[in-house]
Amino acid sequence: SAWVKKAVGGNSIGANLFASVFGALMYFATLTEVPILQGLMGAGMGKGPALTLLLAGPALSLPSILVLRGILGMRKTLVFVGLVVVLSAVAGILFGALA
Repeated sequence: SAWVKKAVGGNSIGANLFASVFGALMYFATLTEVPILQGLMGAGMGKGPALTLLLAGPALSLPSILVLRGILGMRKTLVFVGLVVVLSAVAGILFGALA
């Protein structure tokens, strides 16, 4: 609980970026992210980082990044991953500020 609050509590840029990168690298089966997120929010995760994780998680995973690299090449894959991470974090920051 203390670790969750330290890593993704509140609505800081760091918390949102951490949630975005974590979501982009993890593989969540369909609808499993909801109970996982509910548990994380119960442990102190902020609303902004929660949305960030929900946006980045379904868009990317480590296996999908590896497949994309094989199809698109390294440069385009890095651009795509960067855009998903940054735009998810921005959406989370905005949501956290308004919620």
